[in-house]
Amino acid sequence: MNYIFWCDILGTIVFAISGVLLAAKKEMDPIGALVLGVITAIGGGTIRDIILNNGPIFWITDSTDLWVAIITSLVSMLFIRYSCYDKYPKWLMPVLDAIGLAVFVGIGVNKAVASQVNQLVMICMGVLTGVGGGILRDVLARDIPMVFRTDIYATACLIGGTIHAVSYCYLNLSIETATLFGIVTTLTIRLLAIYCKLKLPAICIKTSKFNE
Repeated sequence: MNYIFWCDILGTIVFAISGVLLAAKKEMDPIGALVLGVITAIGGGTIRDIILNNGPIFWITDSTDLWVAIITSLVSMLFIRYSCYDKYPKWLMPVLDAIGLAVFVGIGVNKAVASQVNQLVMICMGVLTGVGGGILRDVLARDIPMVFRTDIYATACLIGGTIHAVSYCYLNLSIETATLFGIVTTLTIRLLAIYCKLKLPAICIKTSKFNE
């Protein structure tokens, strides 16, 4: 599945850029920006491999993703320094992020399949791989993680991961076909949410006003 490899690289690049952009907004130094970029790019997969006891961790076995994250973070800092990122259309980053997200979910589910865990864990590992790096990024930057807001982000991962796991485990489709179904589902839902500006309802506690 060559397309998975290249989409994985694309996702790593986009996630690293998002980490550096947040670091810039928080006025972090270059080391902080580098750490945030790299953690965003490889954090989800790292947590997944630790939970699955799937060692050594993926970027230790093959450091391609780690190198991509480091180089992307450094280049992004230069772009931000000279304001080159302002020249790109605003829709580009969310769309590329959606592609990377969908592929990361697919990779996460497949890693869980290889570890011979049950279907629920497969789905959880898919979601974690997709959103884990972003959660670490936002926590380190002292923001509310995006997956805890009303954006349809983790929901897309959950549905796509479920389609992936069900297609493979219950419909007896090949792992390649199941992966493609899951990726397309996650990507479609996320892109629709971006295009139509769809959001989930927020859970609020209504407070009563007392008369003084």
